[in-house]
Amino acid sequence: MNTWLAEHPEIRNIRAAVSDLNGQARGKRMPARFGDKLLSDGSRMPMSVLNVDIWGDDIEDSPLVFASGDADGVLKPTERGFVPMPWLSTPTALLPMWMFLDDGTPFAGDPRHALKAVLDQYTARGWTPVVATELEFYLIDDAGDTLQPPPSPRSGKRRLGGEVLSLRALDAFDGFFTELYDACEIMDIPAEAAISEGGMGQYEINLSHCPDALKAADDAWLFKLLVRGLARKHGFAASFMAKPYAEQAGTGLHTHFSVLDADGRNIFDDGGEAGTALLHHAIAGCLAAMPASTLVFAPHGNSYDRFTPGSHAPTGIGWGYENRTTAIRVPAGDPNARRIEHRVAGGDINPYLMLSVVLGAALLGIEDKLHAPAPVTGSAYEAGLAQLPTTWDGAVCAFESDPLTQRLLPKQLIRNYVMTKKQEAQYYAELSEAERIDLYLDTV
Repeated sequence: MNTWLAEHPEIRNIRAAVSDLNGQARGKRMPARFGDKLLSDGSRMPMSVLNVDIWGDDIEDSPLVFASGDADGVLKPTERGFVPMPWLSTPTALLPMWMFLDDGTPFAGDPRHALKAVLDQYTARGWTPVVATELEFYLIDDAGDTLQPPPSPRSGKRRLGGEVLSLRALDAFDGFFTELYDACEIMDIPAEAAISEGGMGQYEINLSHCPDALKAADDAWLFKLLVRGLARKHGFAASFMAKPYAEQAGTGLHTHFSVLDADGRNIFDDGGEAGTALLHHAIAGCLAAMPASTLVFAPHGNSYDRFTPGSHAPTGIGWGYENRTTAIRVPAGDPNARRIEHRVAGGDINPYLMLSVVLGAALLGIEDKLHAPAPVTGSAYEAGLAQLPTTWDGAVCAFESDPLTQRLLPKQLIRNYVMTKKQEAQYYAELSEAERIDLYLDTV
């Protein structure tokens, strides 16, 4: 028997799951006695499942469905192995999977394979990206007709305003956060500091810098599953949707990354504040690919409500040192830790796609020796910068037509993603505002 399962005889059920293009976990439930077979043989599942829309429906006219007979792919376990699912009442383990063809070829429509392909390019250079993520989310009482923060288990009162870095706001939900950190520990998710953010009932937890970007993406994916599941266990919702409240702060997912060479040296560090030429090329690549990549950073109809000037969400395509109004920030501090903070993505992203386009764009800038513009000083909202796409349709068009997209992602995945987003946009336009909130609150 698998060592982990042997050490956890209490496990009764297993979930075999893969991430679809929207970051949704798709897969199967089975009794724990099938764990060894799942590890050795994998499982079969239609490839089209990775390309369903946000409702879980097939994409109309997708070549993965009727045109191909809705053929199966083979789900194989990732290197992560089994992880517990502590938000469920029955002891259960999740086995993260990714999809292959019958001949062992990676399925090009799998977002985890897209990230692996980008990382292989770094490996070919002898380089290793070191990645950390900062994940914001809201705790929400959605039992009534109007969304509101849940009452504190300690006082029974609701937090109706933003309390940036308030310990009182964290302490109000100490039981939830204590259980969340305990769960992260047993799931091997490297959770660091938690803070209270600017929106009412909004929080952020940082995940540690990791020299394995695939694991960093896995961590972010699993963390979102955990937070949403554990919140429901505590009687409220947790949401990573970009803008659950029209008048409150949006939800972001900021990514920090540096790159180590074969000797473990940070290629962005020149010993000073400016950083190396490679840092500036990487910044230029991220900026050049930003219009084409916006659909990945803002994948849903609600995502574009977050891009509001003066809201701490970037709207212009620019960068700066220690500047939180820019899309790309280079934090101050020890030159050994010189890094890029990419600030465009919302909390509703697919972590695998997001890291694929961020790390891919940085490498593109290095390969092409692109030159970054001058850094922005002061407010980027007043700097007259070129703007990110402001609508979902505009982002779809940019993603589909920009040749840079094909340098970042596989053609089949691009096609699938565009078809998915066009179908979602068509149906989204017919929904009421309440239906739109209900759609995204627990899913993204």
